[in-house]
Amino acid sequence: MAVNINTVYTTVLYILNKEQRGYIPPAEFNSLAVQVQNDIFDSYFPDGNQVNRLNQSNRQNDTEFFDMFKDISYKLFPFEKETAFTWNAANEGFIYTGTKTIYKLGEIIATTPASQTGQPAQYESVVQLTSKSDYTEITKSKLTAPTAQYPICFTTQTAAAIAPATTPQLLIKVSPASATTTLAVNCLFKPTDPSWGFTVGTLGQYVYNSATSVDFELDTSEQNNLVIEILKYAGIIIKDPQIVQAAAQASQQEEINLKR
Repeated sequence: MAVNINTVYTTVLYILNKEQRGYIPPAEFNSLAVQVQNDIFDSYFPDGNQVNRLNQSNRQNDTEFFDMFKDISYKLFPFEKETAFTWNAANEGFIYTGTKTIYKLGEIIATTPASQTGQPAQYESVVQLTSKSDYTEITKSKLTAPTAQYPICFTTQTAAAIAPATTPQLLIKVSPASATTTLAVNCLFKPTDPSWGFTVGTLGQYVYNSATSVDFELDTSEQNNLVIEILKYAGIIIKDPQIVQAAAQASQQEEINLKR
C-alpha cells in the first residue's frame, strides 16, 4: 500500500513551521521526495544482503512478522513483474516497450516454437545472462555454441530510440533467437516519481490536488523514514543545522533498531 504524499508533506511542513524554522515550497518538496524515495529503495539491497548473512549464520529471527529478510522482500514485491520483451528486427534483439524504468533483471525465459527446435511442442528454457565478451567467446566456439535448450544473452542499448520512447531502450541479445521466439523477463522496476499536485487558491496559497498528485510507491511502513529523510535535506536547504542533526539522529536510531 502506498504512502499518501499529502500526509508526508503536511507533516514535514508542520515540523518545520512549529518554531518558524522555514518553509519548503511544492517544487522543492517534490524534488526531495523523488530523491528520498530513491534513497530508501536503493537501501533495500545492501540491507537485504546484510540480513541474508545473518540468515546464513542462523543469527536472525525468522518467526512470523519478525523475519527482516522477508520484510525487505515484501517491500519489493510491488515492483517485481514478469515482462514480455518484444522482438525488434532492426536491432536483432528483444526490447522493453513499457514506460517504467527497469532497475534489475531477474530470470529470463525464452519460449521457442516447435518448428525451430524440432520438438513436438514449444520449448521453454532459462536464458543465461553473460557479459558481452563472454557472449562473443561462447557463440564463436563450436563446442560451447548455445542451443535452443541452452541459450545465452547479454544486455545493451538500441542504436536509437524506438517510438514511443524518446531515448535508446534496453536491448537483450539472445543466441540463438529469431522473431518467432518470445522472451519473458522477471524485472524489478524503479518506483514512479512522487509528486504533490496543487492548485493556487484565491489568496495565492497552494491547495492540495489529489487528482494531479502521485503518492509514494513505498510500503506504508516507510512513512516515518520518508518524513525524517526529507527533513534532513530540508534542513540543508534552509540552512538549519539543528533540523539536520535531529533528523539524522532519528534516522540513525531507527536504523540501529532495525539491524540489532
